[in-house]
Amino acid sequence: MNKRAFLKTCSLLGIGLMASTRAQAIGIPKLGAQAVIKPKALKKGGTIAIVSPSAATVELKELTLASQLVEALGYKVKLAEHVLARRGHLAGTDAQRAADINAQFAAPEVDALFCLRGGSGAARILPLLDYPGIAANPKPLLGYSDITALHNALLSQAGLISFHGPNATSDWNPFNVQQFQRLFEQRQRMHYMNLPRGEGELVNSRYLTQTINPGRSSGRLIGGNLTVLTALAGSPYLPSFDGAILFLEDTEEAPYRIDRMMSTLKLMGALDKLSGFVFGDCNLCKPNSGYGSLSLDEIFADYIKPLGIPAYRGAMIGHVKQQFILPVGARVTLDADAGSITLAESVFS
Repeated sequence: MNKRAFLKTCSLLGIGLMASTRAQAIGIPKLGAQAVIKPKALKKGGTIAIVSPSAATVELKELTLASQLVEALGYKVKLAEHVLARRGHLAGTDAQRAADINAQFAAPEVDALFCLRGGSGAARILPLLDYPGIAANPKPLLGYSDITALHNALLSQAGLISFHGPNATSDWNPFNVQQFQRLFEQRQRMHYMNLPRGEGELVNSRYLTQTINPGRSSGRLIGGNLTVLTALAGSPYLPSFDGAILFLEDTEEAPYRIDRMMSTLKLMGALDKLSGFVFGDCNLCKPNSGYGSLSLDEIFADYIKPLGIPAYRGAMIGHVKQQFILPVGARVTLDADAGSITLAESVFS
């Protein structure tokens, strides 16, 4: 091992030791090997920082609209220093994007962080985040898609519950605004259940859920985008799957790729440890032309049905206009017959 690699290893070990020591000292409840920390409640009228840990923002208009969104929700806006930086397809260098995350968690005037957009690149900054500093200043972080990398790293390395939901540049329609208000402002113990049917529908085809295995189960909620999550396999940035309820979603992935990623979760032993499973939307996950394709029904029959755990699919999670805001790391109860997820605890300290 050369000197640079040795020093990097010592640094990472030191960060892990500091986080572990702090968790033991203040008696934080644990999820597997991870200590679970609840973020501080968002103050009404407080300050929300906009950060960009993934892909670059193509148009200034997106940042303008994101800022107006935060103000329309009733909060003050703070733009991270490098939010408009660019390096290739990324929103700045790895060091810049990580520095923005670290700085906004440390800033005393900031009450929450909104991710500007997803795309690609968040996983690159995971080794550069100040996890002990984040654990010492727990705040809500909201985003989805590529932000899955951050959610899993924050939980596994800092023990922090974060929120899988709309990015700042997403469609903040009345449903999403209501989700935000009920969870962050009214601090409800949310009951996540699909809408009864779409406008003008006689039967519920738009928001249909399908039971894979019946039953109810409880556990910590983990997951996010399937592609991003499985790309973390073999790294230290995945939380424990022991007794967890795993939720997944994806977009524009052919079924053979969904099958490959589910196979990865199976081979790494993750699926066999779960107490429940939820699959959300798989927008535009259509077969390519060629020799044929497994269907998603067949894929779930192969990987989830034999587990015998409560499981359903079709939840309003993922790349859809109306989406649940889910606290990653919170304890929930899953009802696969009803197609619902219910918080079993408050998610704020």
